[in-house]
Amino acid sequence: MLEKGIGLLFFLKKPKNYKTGPKDVYLRITVDGVPKELSCRRKWEHSRWNPHSGRATGLKEDAKEINAYLDTLQTKAYECKRIWNLW
Repeated sequence: MLEKGIGLLFFLKKPKNYKTGPKDVYLRITVDGVPKELSCRRKWEHSRWNPHSGRATGLKEDAKEINAYLDTLQTKAYECKRIWNLW
């Protein structure tokens, strides 16, 4: 059985008619070269985002909270990949 390649990327995306303020947090999942984007249903300030790590920067409680949420989503995605490879 061939193993599926998977890639995960969290990024900020501007909503339509964006002026200023927080941007939407999205997750791009790529499986065997086919990308799909999902909203994480969270918003975050661009100035407090690290695009290289795909995580919020800072030590404040809100940054820790959103990073923990993103870690949970990442764990669930990899768990789905693991279960899919078992079948």
